[in-house]
Amino acid sequence: MKSIVIKQKAERDELLSRSYQHRITKYDIETLLANPLIKLITGPRRVGKSVFALLMLRNRNFSYLNFDDNLLLENWDEDLVLQTLEAVYPDYEYLLLDEIQNLPSWDLWVNKLYRRGINMVITGSNAKMLSSEMATVLTGRYLQIEMFPFSLKETMFWKNNGSYDRTGSIQETTIKDDYLHNGGYPETIPNRSITKSYLSTLFDSILFKDIAKRHNIRNTSDLYSIATYLLSNFSNPISANNLASELGLSSVMTTKKFCDYLSEPYLFFYLPRFNNKMKLMKKAPSKVYVVDNGFVQSVAFNISENLGRLLENQIFIELLRRGFIPGLTLFYFRTRNDKEIDFVTRKGHKIEQLIQICYEMSSEKTRKREFDALVEASDELKCDNLCVITNSQSGEVEWKNKKIRIESVDQF
Repeated sequence: MKSIVIKQKAERDELLSRSYQHRITKYDIETLLANPLIKLITGPRRVGKSVFALLMLRNRNFSYLNFDDNLLLENWDEDLVLQTLEAVYPDYEYLLLDEIQNLPSWDLWVNKLYRRGINMVITGSNAKMLSSEMATVLTGRYLQIEMFPFSLKETMFWKNNGSYDRTGSIQETTIKDDYLHNGGYPETIPNRSITKSYLSTLFDSILFKDIAKRHNIRNTSDLYSIATYLLSNFSNPISANNLASELGLSSVMTTKKFCDYLSEPYLFFYLPRFNNKMKLMKKAPSKVYVVDNGFVQSVAFNISENLGRLLENQIFIELLRRGFIPGLTLFYFRTRNDKEIDFVTRKGHKIEQLIQICYEMSSEKTRKREFDALVEASDELKCDNLCVITNSQSGEVEWKNKKIRIESVDQF
């Protein structure tokens, strides 16, 4: 065990020696670390959870265990591990547990450590497993920090060497267009030529390692078919019935189960249609989104490019970064006349904002369609905070006695 922990310490120290792009975050690191509650960093694979945790703890005395290491898992002995950590990291103040979901019954062990007063930072990549286990054994004992691929703003910081001066320059336009198509996975931003191979490999790894292996799925071809179908139909409404019919799958229940599995590792998200009646909300199809636009470019089978859908997917993930929760504080909506509103945000029981996504609004026909939908929904939902997010246009208009803000994506 000691050799395993020492080897991991060497890996930790090597990682700490590298230079990293710091994340723009709403969290105050000093406040987080001073809090004795468990700091749970969640999100999809390869978005920088481990790096974020390491940067939180840099220049502090902390111990480290990486559960993506089969040697550690195969030789697991919790008492021996704690003795070894004390020997390798004398008087450590914090304990970093990386990809904790790989350890069976991890929540029980973490609970023991918490009761002993150990200040922990843990990372994990499985939303359902983490949420269910944290909710049962560790209720009220943790703070959750959700991470996603780099935002547009973070990517601009990266590309502009730490500057975010909006100039409307050719470079800024190029970065926005590049981000729209290739997304924000940290490994791909400095070297876009690897994006397709990197993300297609990551996509397969998530399907077969994080989903098929965990759930003992033998029919991986159906899982892959559903995943690629969802990816090709991102930003569109889907239902398990239509999905099974479209793909020629025999079981709607299995289709629904596979769709649920695909959301666990933060790969896909489902946005319900808003309705004051819960029963009707559950019956309506949900819209599907993918965690990063780069997956669309790298894996999906799309005959034509749809800039509007790409921008909508980008904004959906940005809303998640800001703490909105699908089905609780974030929805889409259809009016009585079947006009669609891309995003409805809610605060408590009150509708807070209606948001339309439109890549380009120079056409009068397009403006009329988007503005009419907002006005109609505004009357039905009793909300006058109306916004259209575009690729580059901004301003404010008055339409049928309603004020509508137009914001470019880099202003949002």
